[in-house]
Amino acid sequence: MEETRCCIKVNLPGGVVSAGDMYELLLIAEQAGAEAVSIGNRQQLYFNIDEERLEDLENDMLKTDINYEIDDDRFPNIISSYVTDNIFNTESWLKEGVYKDIFDLFNFKPSLKINLVDRHQTFVPFFSGNFNFIAADISNYWYLYIRFPKTNGLYCWPCLVYSDDIPRISKIAEETIMQHRQLFFDQQEINHQLFYEKVTAGNNFVNQQITEALKLPEFSLPFYEGFNRYANNKYWLGIYRRNELFPLEFLKDICSLCLKTRVGQLYTTPWKSLLIKAISEPDRKEWGVILNKYMVNVRHAANELNWQLENLCNESLELKKQLVREFEIEDLRTYRLCFAIKMQPKTGLLASVVIRKTSSALFEILHTKDFNPNSKDFVSYKTEVKPAELGRHLIELCKGFYARMIDNSSVRATQLIDANNDDASRETHVVYQCKNCLSIYDEAYGDIVNGIAANIAFDLLDTYLCPVCESPKHDFMPVEKKTSLV
Repeated sequence: MEETRCCIKVNLPGGVVSAGDMYELLLIAEQAGAEAVSIGNRQQLYFNIDEERLEDLENDMLKTDINYEIDDDRFPNIISSYVTDNIFNTESWLKEGVYKDIFDLFNFKPSLKINLVDRHQTFVPFFSGNFNFIAADISNYWYLYIRFPKTNGLYCWPCLVYSDDIPRISKIAEETIMQHRQLFFDQQEINHQLFYEKVTAGNNFVNQQITEALKLPEFSLPFYEGFNRYANNKYWLGIYRRNELFPLEFLKDICSLCLKTRVGQLYTTPWKSLLIKAISEPDRKEWGVILNKYMVNVRHAANELNWQLENLCNESLELKKQLVREFEIEDLRTYRLCFAIKMQPKTGLLASVVIRKTSSALFEILHTKDFNPNSKDFVSYKTEVKPAELGRHLIELCKGFYARMIDNSSVRATQLIDANNDDASRETHVVYQCKNCLSIYDEAYGDIVNGIAANIAFDLLDTYLCPVCESPKHDFMPVEKKTSLV
């Protein structure tokens, strides 16, 4: 009689774990009979054990205070762009200490998906969560975009959220949704203003006015494999596994070498890969020894690395392998594209191109209108496609995408020549900035915290207190701000 298998899920908040904690978890998994670990698309870990070994695992997990779930995903992992700091993103104020401070303030296990993402990177998806916090240009402030459960639309929170308030506002917002499911859960029409009022009622959040719309970079997936040099003559190592399995012995050796060479942390990514930073030049040879020992390839083709699959889905994995083989034969370019395979509805996977199963044997190919993976505005490209025909249609779609890019580039070049830095295309208006905390009052937006409507001139305010630091009106200085007319 075949043994019943149990799937164990362990969340790694933000996709980061210390080498010591990881090693301890691997030992517990090994003692329970696991042989390999998988990384999920929300940066969590999975491994399988026989049901008869479950009691031993539960005792060991309890001793080490590790939170886990058995055959369940009731509490999604908090994902973050922490992994990108200093390697795929060097421009932002958002650094290691800020991420850690926010993680430490979470005193509950969220049942809705939370993303903490820097807007200067394109490696970690922006909008795959329910609460999507995206770093603003103002230090320690974030845009918040809410995707209410089982809906596709995004609601922009009307003000920027302070870093320390992220855990609290997430908790209150989640409780509000769950307590008022008839208003905010799986509803076609949602009253956003009512939701805002319910979340903020009686809560003193530190807010900042939104003075300009969120701007995101064009998508391009950085190459996330192999040894790569970055700041201070250090290296980072990215490891992707074609079968999505990381053998326990391999990971234990990685953790041991991290501890030996004082590499403090390991990072998991939404692309189901592992990343190690801060590798010193003298230690690089030892890392090579581990890769050789386990015959790990770290130079896969780019058109194999830009796929999002459902977790622990062999059907998706086999289909991906088939399609990648066809891409390789065609020598297909897929730069600025990414793909998702959905065997189940409502999986939350985002991609430029989606291959969605519609029946036991047929698929639909969709793509976003502008091939932006952060959009959910899909266009159906082909329907009732047999698995054997998917590759041909996807290759045609990719070629069409690049033809469109060439046409758009020609149009943009013409527009740039015509504009020729025309000063008339920009105008200047005055905003008022607090000299103490640099908060801005812009009459175009007003001040929702102080109950001031849009289009109220600063000079017409009899009294005014900064919504962040409570400085008086006379501490605000006029500053010129340029805005585009187009």
